[in-house]
Amino acid sequence: MKSVVLFGAGNVAMHLCEAIHNSKSFEVIQVYSKTKRTLDNFDLNVDKTNDLNTIKKASIYIIVIPDDAIIDFSRKIPFKNRLVVHTSGSVRMEQLSENNRKGVFYPLQTFTLNAKVNFSEIPICIETSHQEDLILLQELGKSISNNVQIVTSTQREHIHLSAVIVNNFVNHLYLIGQDLLMNQSLTFDILKPLIFETATKIKNISPHNTQTGPAKRNDLKTIEKQLHLLKDNPYLEIYKKITNSILEKYKH
Repeated sequence: MKSVVLFGAGNVAMHLCEAIHNSKSFEVIQVYSKTKRTLDNFDLNVDKTNDLNTIKKASIYIIVIPDDAIIDFSRKIPFKNRLVVHTSGSVRMEQLSENNRKGVFYPLQTFTLNAKVNFSEIPICIETSHQEDLILLQELGKSISNNVQIVTSTQREHIHLSAVIVNNFVNHLYLIGQDLLMNQSLTFDILKPLIFETATKIKNISPHNTQTGPAKRNDLKTIEKQLHLLKDNPYLEIYKKITNSILEKYKH
């Protein structure tokens, strides 16, 4: 069985560790975090350390920490010529330290503590600087997911950009909808069937063909009425920009 060490003990590390734990060909043998409190909260049964000098020898080392800390941390790893990869969507592979062989193991999903995910459905985007390492990362990816894709750093950056738009931006729009409803003493629950139906449609139909609403119909009277409802509201500009984008896309 091949071994994995995780550098990081946050949400992504927890989910990834659990997925690898259920794999038949890989095992997490150690988890590192510089803070003892984070390790104490990591409730999976695995060896833990906050001392880089006690890191065990493994087949793959995965950096699972915030994006802005990855590059500096890769330079602090106290060994050489081993396979060290990160899980970020935005950090380019070549930015990792030259001390070790480089790679990327990017699970394209949003992770929240205590929210279960089905790793078998999560796309895993991989990249390495050596062909033999690519084979090993493919093996790790296929042991936990049915969707492993080889992508370049540039492709991954665009995947991450698209993911921010469809996940983080859309979730913020949910928040805007919730705020508008709360101002009228209504609850967000009334929108959930609509949200679920919209998400279900794109399983089989392209977003271009599922678009509905006043901007798609060029219903300028409704748009004007809604702009009036948002008068003096901080969300007015967001409504304008997205509405204009839809109008431009469908060019009535």
